[in-house]
Amino acid sequence: MTGVPLISHLLLALILFCIGLFGALTKRNTIIVLISIELMLNAVNLNLVAFSKLGMNPNITGQVFSLFTITIAAAEVAVGMAILIAIYRHRKSVKIDELTVVND
Repeated sequence: MTGVPLISHLLLALILFCIGLFGALTKRNTIIVLISIELMLNAVNLNLVAFSKLGMNPNITGQVFSLFTITIAAAEVAVGMAILIAIYRHRKSVKIDELTVVND
């Protein structure tokens, strides 16, 4: 049993999610947007692990879901980075404003 209460984990996850949401909505660089989305996914993972460890019925289900989420996030980043590299080779920019038309 850890000495850190559940509310501390939830507050940290809330802060991470808000920072990620702010970055995803305000930044123009697509790499920063991808990093912000990863930050939001990590906040969700923190909630899953905290509830599985410190919730009313502690079990391993949340940790297993967290592993699935990490795996899907890694695949998402790999595909996203491949698309961004292809777009950068074609347009020489990773700004979101300049990526409005995909099929040029």
